[in-house]
Amino acid sequence: MAQTRSYGTLEAKRRKKPVRFPVLPLYAAFALIGIAVTATVFGTVTGIGTVKDSFGQPVAIRDIILTGGVAETVRVYDARTGNILVEIPAEEGGFVRGSLRALDRIRIQTDVLDNAPYRLIRWENGAVSLSDTASGERIYLNAFGPDNAAAFAKLLEQ
Repeated sequence: MAQTRSYGTLEAKRRKKPVRFPVLPLYAAFALIGIAVTATVFGTVTGIGTVKDSFGQPVAIRDIILTGGVAETVRVYDARTGNILVEIPAEEGGFVRGSLRALDRIRIQTDVLDNAPYRLIRWENGAVSLSDTASGERIYLNAFGPDNAAAFAKLLEQ
């Protein structure tokens, strides 16, 4: 006897389940968004996990002009008065010379005025920075060590 299948069984096999949208990744995305929003609100309210400006406000500011080349005496002028603050012979002041070359290179790349002053700033926390008023670049000198920062910091005290 030959085995026969009913028409209803074949029809049931042909019917497939509808494809559903995967809800698990959707729920995971909502959970991630919820965690991010919660962490942001928590950090804003409590201050835990947030980054603050540790420099504070400027305590001393002086605009200076640096002149001289690699093998020449470097002269540092007060931009406001025009007085010479310090003269650094060719054999000394390696960090000041290196900073001068780096800032001059930035000025050449950004094609800005060569005679604009640099701004030397001492912050509330004692840090010292050197900003280029022409290009907007700023170097935090304490990152190069206390002795190198002191080489520029003494210019604020003169």
